[in-house]
Amino acid sequence: MEMKGAMGGLYRLTEWITRIAFSNILWVLCASPFLFIVLTKFLMAVQTPNAHNEQLLSNWILAILSPFVLFPATAALFTVVRKWVMGNPDVSVFKTFFSGYKENYKQSMIGGFVYTLLFVIMYVDYTVYMTQLDGFQLVGIVMLVLLIVLFVSLFNFFSMTVHYEMKTTQLLKNAVLLTLIRPFRVFSTLAGSAIVIYIGMQMPVLFVIFLFCIIALLAFFNFYATFTKMQEQQERMKQKEEEESETEQALLETAEKKGDSSSKS
Repeated sequence: MEMKGAMGGLYRLTEWITRIAFSNILWVLCASPFLFIVLTKFLMAVQTPNAHNEQLLSNWILAILSPFVLFPATAALFTVVRKWVMGNPDVSVFKTFFSGYKENYKQSMIGGFVYTLLFVIMYVDYTVYMTQLDGFQLVGIVMLVLLIVLFVSLFNFFSMTVHYEMKTTQLLKNAVLLTLIRPFRVFSTLAGSAIVIYIGMQMPVLFVIFLFCIIALLAFFNFYATFTKMQEQQERMKQKEEEESETEQALLETAEKKGDSSSKS
């Protein structure tokens, strides 16, 4: 029997907290090698700020790990939140997560290689232009803007990976294009994620329990709203074209009837 009133609301709230926490913990476990290096890098920066060689080594390790660990785990998390946003909150979190992990592993890994390579190239270019080449700071700023756009397009990449059946090249291209065409929704996801991360920095335990899943949920919600709006626009355009075609056909038939009647007379 479904509970109603305050008890029903409390029960549903508890259900959602459990779903989000469990999904977040699964993501943390699958991405734990990457997160461990991030934590080590952070502690190293705090305790030994002059350890440049160690920091550089940790950056390379993160770059190597991310396609194999971070990207597949994130695609699996987006698989779960996609079900929720599309109105199916009662799916098995564990089964859906690892099903998405298996189904999207290869594609997310390949996308991870491309994104990681682009991030490394753009970051190195940005650093060189801003610090080592006088008079090229404007180019460095452009590289920084491209880095931000590339990072923001990740939200669309993961959403499209779990929502469409496309080749990886199409996913990468469309993720960037959608970011440029519909920037408001994606940058609102970025702003919301920044707020969530700020809250998490005040209470670090939330990173393990809630925050990454909430960011994924916000990202796919905004993507799905954009997708639905674009689909509605396409349907309206198609309906308009069909109506125009029907009108033209009716005019042609009318003209033909007039031609027949005039020839008979």
